[in-house]
Amino acid sequence: HVQLVESGGGSVQTGGSLSLSCTVIDHSRDVSSLAWFRQVPDMEREGVAAIDSDTQTFYADSVEGRFTISRDIAKNLLHLQMNNLKPEDTATYYCAGRDYDSDYEALERWTYRYWSQGTQVTVS
Repeated sequence: HVQLVESGGGSVQTGGSLSLSCTVIDHSRDVSSLAWFRQVPDMEREGVAAIDSDTQTFYADSVEGRFTISRDIAKNLLHLQMNNLKPEDTATYYCAGRDYDSDYEALERWTYRYWSQGTQVTVS
């Protein structure tokens, strides 16, 4: 059984920074790739950044160069550092996990099995 428990988020002004963390509780070591997604009301949940078990990273064009995803495998932690935030980054953010690595589907929502509860990020 896998649980993802995220923390962080909050409100910040345009141009500011925020960080998100996600604790991966995975006793069976089922999780390979991890990712961050975000969602605004009435819109599809979109992939923001992903990292596989070899720490290869993938980013959506909209956040490339501003967001950094990282993971501490020994501590079972996933992080998202968000810099130069824009109002369009406002959303509920989720961390997600799946039990395989794939370059071609790194940011595809339907491929992720495990999800956190979500945390709000507001940029004004």
